[in-house]
Amino acid sequence: MSSLVKEDLAKRLFGPRRQRLHEFIEVEGAGAQRYYLCAAVTKSKEVEICMVKHWRVDREEKYEIVEKWFLKDLEMIDGKEADTDNPYFDMHFHKVYNMEAYSCASKYTFARTLSKLNAMYLKKDFKIVNFDDTYLNDDSIWSSSNRDFLVVMRKTGIAISQVSSREKKIHGSLKMKKSDLTTERPVQVNVVKVKKSDKGDFYKRQTAWALRDLAVVDAKDAVKESPEFDLHFDKVYKWVASSTVEKNTFISCIWKLNQRYLRKKIDFINVSSQLLEESVPSGENQSVAGGDEEAVDEYQELNAREEQDIEIMMEGCEYAIANAEAFAEKLSRELQVLDGANIQSIMASEKQVNILMKLLDEALKEVDQIELKLSSYEEMLQSVKEQMDQISESNHLIHLSNTNNVKLLSEIEFLVNHMDLAKGHIKALQEGDLTSSRGIEACTNAADALLQCMNVALRPGHDMLHAVKQQQQRFSDLREQFARRLASHLNSVFVQQGHDQSSTLAQHSAELTLPNHHPFHRDLLRYAKLMEWLKNTDYGKYEGLTKNYMDYLSRLYEREIKDFFEVAKIKMTGTTREGKKFGLHGSSGKLTGSTSSLNKLSVQSSGNRRSQSSSLLDMGNMSASDLDVADRTKFDKIFEQVLSELEPLCLAEQDFISKFFKLQQHQSTSGTTNEVEEVDGVALSRSHTPGVPQPVSSEKDMIRQMMTKIFRCIEPELNNLIALGDKIDSFNSLYMLVKMSHHVWTAQNVDPASFLSTTLGNVLVTVKRNFDKCISNQMKQMDEVKISKKSKVGILPFVAEFEEFAALAESIFKNAERRGDLDKAYIKLIRAVFDSVEKVANESQKTPRDVVMMENFHHIFATLSRLKISCLEAEKKEAKQKYTDHLQSYVIYSLGQPLEKLNHFFEGVEARVAQGIREEEVSYQLAFNKQELRKVIKEYPGKEVKKGLDNLYKKVDKHLCEEENLLQVVWHSMQDEFIRQYKHFEGLIARCYPGSGITMEFTIQDILDYCSSIAQSH
Repeated sequence: MSSLVKEDLAKRLFGPRRQRLHEFIEVEGAGAQRYYLCAAVTKSKEVEICMVKHWRVDREEKYEIVEKWFLKDLEMIDGKEADTDNPYFDMHFHKVYNMEAYSCASKYTFARTLSKLNAMYLKKDFKIVNFDDTYLNDDSIWSSSNRDFLVVMRKTGIAISQVSSREKKIHGSLKMKKSDLTTERPVQVNVVKVKKSDKGDFYKRQTAWALRDLAVVDAKDAVKESPEFDLHFDKVYKWVASSTVEKNTFISCIWKLNQRYLRKKIDFINVSSQLLEESVPSGENQSVAGGDEEAVDEYQELNAREEQDIEIMMEGCEYAIANAEAFAEKLSRELQVLDGANIQSIMASEKQVNILMKLLDEALKEVDQIELKLSSYEEMLQSVKEQMDQISESNHLIHLSNTNNVKLLSEIEFLVNHMDLAKGHIKALQEGDLTSSRGIEACTNAADALLQCMNVALRPGHDMLHAVKQQQQRFSDLREQFARRLASHLNSVFVQQGHDQSSTLAQHSAELTLPNHHPFHRDLLRYAKLMEWLKNTDYGKYEGLTKNYMDYLSRLYEREIKDFFEVAKIKMTGTTREGKKFGLHGSSGKLTGSTSSLNKLSVQSSGNRRSQSSSLLDMGNMSASDLDVADRTKFDKIFEQVLSELEPLCLAEQDFISKFFKLQQHQSTSGTTNEVEEVDGVALSRSHTPGVPQPVSSEKDMIRQMMTKIFRCIEPELNNLIALGDKIDSFNSLYMLVKMSHHVWTAQNVDPASFLSTTLGNVLVTVKRNFDKCISNQMKQMDEVKISKKSKVGILPFVAEFEEFAALAESIFKNAERRGDLDKAYIKLIRAVFDSVEKVANESQKTPRDVVMMENFHHIFATLSRLKISCLEAEKKEAKQKYTDHLQSYVIYSLGQPLEKLNHFFEGVEARVAQGIREEEVSYQLAFNKQELRKVIKEYPGKEVKKGLDNLYKKVDKHLCEEENLLQVVWHSMQDEFIRQYKHFEGLIARCYPGSGITMEFTIQDILDYCSSIAQSH
C-alpha cells in the first residue's frame, strides 16, 4: 500500500516539479485529510522536506504541498525519548515543529533517510538526539553471542494477539516489544495496545504498559477453553482474544519473558500447568524471534575456554579417547570426591557462620539506635519546619502589605499630580485681570491647567472616591465661574469697539477709504486661546459670544460700508446738478435716499432712460463733455478703489474670525459639497441656496455664515453702485466687467467657497447681465434705425459707433480674464451691423444700394484691419469681399450710361454670334452692317465722350460721402472698366468687320487724358 502511495506521489506531485522522492512517512494532522512528511532531492541537488496534504475528490486522489523546508536549514531532530517506543519527534528549523509519526518505526525510517541524504549531498553537522544510535543504520541486524534471540531493525515484536476490549469494544492488537533490546542488560519489555485503521492495513499505537508493572495474569478458567483473560496493571484490563490458541500463545510468551528478564515474578492464575510446563524455564536458553518461542536445542555449543579446559583434561588421561566409558567413570568419581569436599567445607564453616550471625545481630541493634536518633532529628526538623513556615507566612504578609502600600501611594500620587490645581491658577480664574496682557496670559495658563485636570483619564474606581467627586465639582464650579466672567468681558469689548470705531467714521467720510480694524483685531487676538478653551468647555457661551460679535460688528460694518459707498457715488456723479440728474441728494458730502433713488431710476420710461444712458446711437448726439474718456477713466479708478478697499477688509475680517473663534478655513469635510454653476456665462462656486438656512456641517461653513451676516450690506450696495454706473454711461459695464472678473478670479484662487468669492461672483453676474443688456440695446437700436430720404446715406452712424466701441473695448479688455465675453459680444454686434447695413442699403432711395454697401463695408474692413481683432478675422474677409463686389457692381452699372447706344449695338452683335452666326457674317445683317456701325460710332466723338465722363464723375461725386474718401478709388476703377469695354468693342469690330477700316473716334490715350483732366478739374 505504501509503495503505491509513494509511486503516486512521485508521479503526480514530485515528477512534474523535476524532483526525486526518497522517502515519505505518514504523520498526524487536523481534519479528515491525511498528511505525509516527504524528503525529496531537487534538480539543483537541494534536499527539500515538505508536508503534503492528501485527500480524495470524486474517487480522484489530490495532493498539495502545504509547507516546505530545506535540509540545510535543519539544525536538529529530536526523538523525544530514546528508551521508550513513541512516535513523537521535533524538527528544529528557524522554529520548532512538533510531529507525530504514524509509528515509532516510521519515525526511525525518516531519521535514517535524513541522515543518509545529509551524508550524500550536504555533509553538514546536524544533531540527531534522543534516538537509539544502534537502529539509525540501515544494517542494524545484531545477534547475541549465546544465540538467545535475534534483534531485527529497532524493535522486535514478540507476540501479537488479535484481541478486543470487553469494556470499550475496540478491535486491536496486544503486542509484546523489547524496546531498545541489545545483547546487554538491562532490558525493558512492554505490552502495547495497537489499533488497526479503518482506511487500510495501517496500525496506530494507543497505549503501552511496562511488563514489570504486570501483577497478575488471570486466564479465567484453567480447564475450560475460553478466549477471555485479564491483565492486572494499575487496574484490571479485561480482554477477549480472537481464539483460545492465540490467548494461550500470548500467556506463554508473557511467562517466558517473565522467567527470563524480570526479577519480580508475575502471578499466573487459572492457567493450565501443562501450558507452563511446555515452555522451557529460565531464559538463558530461550531464543525469541518474530513472536514465536523456539525450543531449546539438546546440543549446546562450547565456548573457547570450555574447549581449552576439556583438551587439557583429556591430555592428562591416555584413554580419554580410546575408552570413553572409563573416562566418564573417572570423571564421575572425581566429581563425587569434589562434592564430598564441598560438604565438609560447608560443615567446617559453621563456626564462622555463627560469628557472622552474631555480628549481624549487633549491626541490627546499631541500626535501631541510629533510627531512634534519626527519629529525634526528624522531630526537631519538623519543629524547625513549622517555625520556618510561620516566618515565611509572616514575610509573605509583610511583602503583601508593602506592595499594597506602594500601589496606594502610586494611586494617591496620580490623583495629586493630575487633579490638584495650583492656588495661583485658582486665583487667576476667579480674579485674574482680563484687560492686561500679563493677566490674559495667566488666565490662559490657568484655564489650560483646569481643562487638563478635568479631562484626566481616571483609573477604574477613582470616580467612586468622595474626594475625587468633590474635586471634580470644584473644577466644574471654577469652569462655570470663569466662563461667565470671560463671556461678560468679551461682550463689553465688542460693545466698546463699536463705539470707538464709530468715532472714526467722520475722518473717512470725505475720503474713499474704509476704516482700519487691525488694532481691534490685534487686541482681541490676545483672547484667542481663551476662546478655544471656551469652545471646548462651554459651547453654549461660545456660541452666544459668536452671535453677539456678529450682531455688534454687522451694525458697525453696515454704517461704515454705506458711508463708504455714498462717498463713492458722490465722486462718480458729483453733488451738483449732474448728480441730482441721477437721483442723488445730500449736503456736506452726506448722501441720503440713494438706494430708493436708484430704484426709481429702474422704472423710468424708455425715453428718459435713453436720454440718460449712452447707447451707440446716442453717443454721436451727446456732447463730448458728458461722455469723454476722462469721465470713463475716473469711473474706472473709483470702481477699482471700491473693490480694492472691500477685498482686504473682508479678507482681514475672515482671517480674524478663523483665528479668534478657532475655525479652520481650509478644513476638508465629506459633508460639504460646493456646487459650481454658470450664470450668464459666469462660473460661480455656491455652497447653499441664498436665503435658505442650511445646517452648519463644518467650521468652514460657519465662517462663511458669520461673514455673510456681518457683511450682509456689501452685495446690495455693490449692486446699487453698479446700477448707478450703468445709468451714468452704459459703457461703464465694460470697465466693471473687467475689474469685477479680475477680483473674482483672484478670490477664487485663494478660496473658491469663501464669502468674498461668493459675493463678488454674485455681483459679477449682475455686471455680466448689464453688459449683455448693453449689447442687446445696441443691436435693438441698430434694428430700429431710420435714415433720411432727402440726404445721401454715407457712413451709417452705428458703423462709426461700432468702431468707437471696438476701440474702447480693446483698450479695456487688454489682457483681461473675460476676453471670451467680449469676443461673443463682437460676433453678435458685427452680425447685427452687417444685417443693418444691408437693410438700410435696400431701403435707401437717395443713394444707390451699391454705394451704401461699398462705403460702409469699406469702413468696417478698415476698422477691423486696424484693430486686429482675432475673433473677427472671418468677418473682416467678408467685409472686404462685400466692399469689392459692390464696388465692381457700382462701376459696371454706372459705365453703361455714357456709351449707351454703342453698348446696345454691340450687345446685339454678341447676341447674333451667340445664336450661331459666324462673326465675319455679322456685317451682312441689315441691323448690324457697316453703315449702322459707322452711324453709331459717329454719335460718340471724343468731345461727346469727355462730356459723358464729366457728367458721370459729377454723379458719382454726389453719390459718395466725403468721410470715406472713396471718390478717386471709384473713378480709377471706372477708368479701368471703360478701357476694358473699349478694348472689347475694338476686338468685336476687328473680328466681325474685318478689313472695313472702321475705328472708334477716340483712343485709349484719349480716355486716360479725359479721366485725368476731369479728376483734376474737380
